[in-house]
Formats: sequence, C-alpha cells, structure tokens
Amino acid sequence: MPPVGVVIVSWNVRDLLHEALASLAASTAPTRVVVVDNASTDGSAAMVAAAFPAVALIANADNRGFTAGNNQGFAALGVDVRARRVAPGAPRHVLMLNPDAAVAPDAVALLAGYLDAHPDAGAVGPLVLNPDGSEQPSRRRFPTPLTGLLESTPLGWRWPGSPAARRFHMADVPIGSDGPVDWVTGAALMVRSDALAAAGGFDEGFFMYSEEVDLCRRLRDAGWATHFCGAARVTHHEGKSSEQGLAARHVRFHRSRVRYFWKHHGRAAAETVRLGVLAMFALEALVETGKGLLGHRRDLRWARARAYAGLLRDGLAPAADDPVRGGGGPRADGLG
Repeated sequence: MPPVGVVIVSWNVRDLLHEALASLAASTAPTRVVVVDNASTDGSAAMVAAAFPAVALIANADNRGFTAGNNQGFAALGVDVRARRVAPGAPRHVLMLNPDAAVAPDAVALLAGYLDAHPDAGAVGPLVLNPDGSEQPSRRRFPTPLTGLLESTPLGWRWPGSPAARRFHMADVPIGSDGPVDWVTGAALMVRSDALAAAGGFDEGFFMYSEEVDLCRRLRDAGWATHFCGAARVTHHEGKSSEQGLAARHVRFHRSRVRYFWKHHGRAAAETVRLGVLAMFALEALVETGKGLLGHRRDLRWARARAYAGLLRDGLAPAADDPVRGGGGPRADGLG
C-alpha cells in the first residue's frame, strides 16, 4: 500500500497529540504525517520534534486556525490546494485527523482501501467512538435553516430529540451502515488528493467549525460523494482544543454556521438563522443574569451571561468584504 498522507492541526493538547501520533505509529498502513502546531504554549512542538522525529513539523508563530493550518499541511504533502494541483509523488489519499483523536491500528488502511474500492467517493469518514467506547455520531445530512436554529442553541438544548435534529444526525440509519452520506465530522476525514485539490481545500473564511460540511458540499458539487466506513474506528476526545475558550467557541461555531448558510443558501436563510440565534441567546443571557442576581450558582451564571453577551456583541454576520456576501475579495474557497 502506498503511504497515506496525514495532517494534524494542533493547539495546546500535547498529551492527546502524543496519543494521536503514537496511534499512527502503530498503524498497519504506511503514513506520511505532518503536524501543524498553531502556536501552542504547552510544549507541543518540542514534544513532536523529540518523540516523533519522522513527523514533519510546521510550527506557526500564531494561531492561524484549523482551516489554514490544514491547507498548510496539504501543501507540505504536495497537494497544492491554491494551484489546485497534486505534485508527483504526493500521497493519493490524505487523512485529516484531530489532535485529540486516535486511530485503531487498521483504520487508516481500511479508509484508504474503501476509497480505492469506491471510485465515486471523494471522501470517507470512520466510525467515531467516545473514550468509553460508545458511538460519537459523526454522520450527518446537510444542515437546513431549521437545523441552524436547533444545533447548539438554547432551543436545541431544550429539545434534543426534535425530528429535525434526529434527521440531521441520521438517527434513522443503523449504526455502522456503510455507504454514501452528505458529510461526516472532521475528527477524522480521508479525502482523495485529486478531489481535495480540485475542490480548493478548506475555505479559510471558516476559522473553525462548518469547514468540513462546506468541503463535503463542494466535493458533492464537483461530482464526488462522501461515504461512511463503519469498520474503520477512531476514538475522539471531543472538543479538547476548543473547550479551552468556551466563550470564543460559541461565537466561532455560530458565526461559521451563519457564513455557511450565506454561502450555500443565500442571504435570506442566513439572516433568518442569525437573527433567530441572536434572539435565543439574548433571552438566555437575561435568564442567566436573573439567576445570578438571585444568587443561584452565581459564578457559573455570570460566566454564561458574559459568554452569551459576547456572542450578541459579535453579531455573527460575515464581514462586509467576505466573498460569500457577493462582494470582492478572495475566491469563495478562501484561497485566492
């Protein structure tokens, strides 16, 4: 089997990154691994250099975000998403792996073999497991504006089993069923290098969140399917990088989701989602403030109220010069 390219973009999760790299070292498939460290302060880059000298390390001076970091990693493997060209000798397939994820020994080989056996598939994702062995749902249908009002919002927290949420998370499809899906989460996602280059890589307008659904949608528009392979297994410690800044996480998640709707559904859908999310969090900020004034778990209530106020101040709208709004600036994939 030819070597499979692997890109890991990391920020301040040194011990979990070590676990991820150790799992790749035990892989039954040969790999070429690139770690892009986004200015970690916990010694991650030094650990990689000392413990895994065969791994190519790119140490950024600042946090460039998940999408830009991955595009750097692709280029280091010879997949030039800016020029939309794959260099001779580049891996045929590239696995994007979160730094808080560990692959089973046969997972990389199974995913690469799946792509080889399914020429229509431009991307494939594995079965993702929680550390306790339970399934971490990773298959999705493409989001709708209703999904945007339900996912990671106060309404969604209070109605997790809504029909729209169940459809979005493919709860009607048996666990482990192989085959085409709309998209898979980015904890572990393998893509054909030629499909990745043709799609232009990740849209760097998404700092993080919604980047994988956008990529899978652009792959679909270019004629490539995304598949799920239940035999390949990856264990994921969900959100260990992003949970280090929960307030920023709320803002980035919903700003990216609004941007996704603006890009793929148009202004009306995006504004419906944006204004609906803002209204819900405004009400939630008032509720948390009221509970804090009454003395109920005051530190927690103030922290939540501050986080929600930050989201309201942001406004969640794409910047005026963002190409998704139809103005000037770089290409819609964020690379030009």
